[in-house]
Parts: sequence; structure tokens; C-alpha cells
Amino acid sequence: MVTMDFMNKTPFSLSPEYRDYVWGGSRLRPDVVPTAEAWIIFAGNRIASGPYAGRVLSDLSLQFGVDLLGTRAVAQTGNRFPVLVKILDCAQWLSLQVHPNDEQAQKLEGEGFFGKTEAWHVLEAERNAELIAGIKPNVSTEQLTAAIQSKSEKTLELVEKVKVIPGDTLFMHPGTVHALGPGMLIYEIQQTSDITYRVYDWGRPETETRKLHIEKAVAVSNPNAASLPVKPPQMDDGDVTTLTGCQYFQLDEIRVEKKTVRLETGGESFHGLTVIEGQIQVSAEGEAFILNKFETLLIPACCGTYQIMPLQKSRVLKASV
Repeated sequence: MVTMDFMNKTPFSLSPEYRDYVWGGSRLRPDVVPTAEAWIIFAGNRIASGPYAGRVLSDLSLQFGVDLLGTRAVAQTGNRFPVLVKILDCAQWLSLQVHPNDEQAQKLEGEGFFGKTEAWHVLEAERNAELIAGIKPNVSTEQLTAAIQSKSEKTLELVEKVKVIPGDTLFMHPGTVHALGPGMLIYEIQQTSDITYRVYDWGRPETETRKLHIEKAVAVSNPNAASLPVKPPQMDDGDVTTLTGCQYFQLDEIRVEKKTVRLETGGESFHGLTVIEGQIQVSAEGEAFILNKFETLLIPACCGTYQIMPLQKSRVLKASV
């Protein structure tokens, strides 16, 4: 395994990739509408700064392994980049869908596939914005199966709709039938997997790229799986708070107004920093990086200590394993 030298321990920025789906809005790319998703941290990102500029993140993961990813990540998934982080601009309802766990993914899709555990953090939400996060109490597996197999609005009669506000966080277990609704901007962190089984698509025509996956959805849907939003935590200047986490990822929020925050990777995991409010300066390895809203910086696990200094009142999300 190649080890990064001193210069290569420095953080680097990533170029987002965009996805244009029918439900997208205008907040991510006002000149390209609809834009549904910005993939801001994932294996396919191009490095945008530093000595590795132009290379793909997955190549660095394979080459540098634990130095880039950290001991926790490599212990779980080897040199494969372990998470996928997106920002979703929801102008319409997304399809009602469900994701498998690791075991189900390998059974249904084949060896080498992974499940999709995910979490959402609400960045923006219009008044009375809502999403679907599971099934109502006392719905049996048979009832849910029959509704899914009908390919109709019958499934909507069984789902649990939840109103959300900015700052809410929801953890979504595999098997949870769910859908994001209109009027929201969402930060999503998940396993590196994009397996989605559509249950219902709001009357949109079924096409090659937007198929329903009835049999597989029935196989993985859990009527007892549901999620309630965790409300925004009370945080002071300089606080670092864990919003949610599991064996696959951890999501922390950092709030800075006047204080400088010192953080440490400890060699355990990379840190993916995304500014969701304000502007910050990140200092590491003798270099300084200015990050504006929705810009992302990746801190290699071997970096060690780094500092976040606010240039204005700021909120930052930190993705790690």
C-alpha cells in the first residue's frame, strides 16, 4: 500500500456531479432545470484541488486505502469509498420506494452489491412540507404486500406522512417505505449503493429509466419500519453535535460564529465537510481553504488535526464513518 507523504495529507475539494430527474427543482443549478441531485461526496467525484486534481476519488481510495479512508472504513469495506452524500432539491414528490439491507442486496442483485441505509437532514423546507417515512401502525405484511402489488394509490393509504422543518434529521433503516415530498432541500448520507425499488410513482408513466420494482419491493419492505424526525439540537458557538449515525456512517453538525474549532481525524475516518450556512476557513497541513455555502472539502484520515475558523456565522455538516 502506498503511503501519503506530508504534502499529500492536505485536504482537497471535490467537483459535484449532478443528476437531472423529473422531480428536481431550480435551487442547485438555476440555469439547468430541473436539477434533482448534486452528488457532493462519492467514489466518482473528480478531485478539484491539490496534487491529485483531475483524478477520481475511487482511484485514490484504491491507491492509498487506510491513509485516505481511515481504519474504521477499511475494516468494513476495504479500499472501496464507503459513503455517498447528496443534496436533493425536491420540487415534486419522489417515487414511493424502499431499499434493501446488505444481505437482501446480495440475494436479489448478486455478489458485490450492498444495501442502502441512509439518513436525511432537512436544509430547507416550505411551510407544511412533508415526507413519507414508513407505514402506519398495525398494518400487516399481507396488507402491505397487496397494496404494493396493486401498483396503485392503495399504498398511499397505508403510509405515515410526517411534517418536517429545517434542521430535522431522519434515519432511514432498510425496509422503510419512504418518499420525499415537494418544497424541500435535503442533505442525504448513505452507504455507497444506489439500489432503489420503486413502489409507486404518482401516476408518472413507467419507462425504462423509471420502472416499478414490485417483486423486489415486496421482498424487502418492512411494515414495522418507520422513522420520526429528530428535532434540531440546541447548539452554541463552537459546538460539535452528532445528528445521527450507524455502523456505516456518522453525521455531525458544527456551529461556529466567533470560536475556532479544532478537530482530529485520529486516523479512523476521513471527514467530509460541507458548509450549509455561512463561510468558513479550514486550516490543515500549513494550508488554508475557504468554503462557501454548499462547498465541500475532504479531509484525509491521515491528516490528523485541522481547524475550522468562521468567516461569518456558519453551520457545517461533517460526514465520516
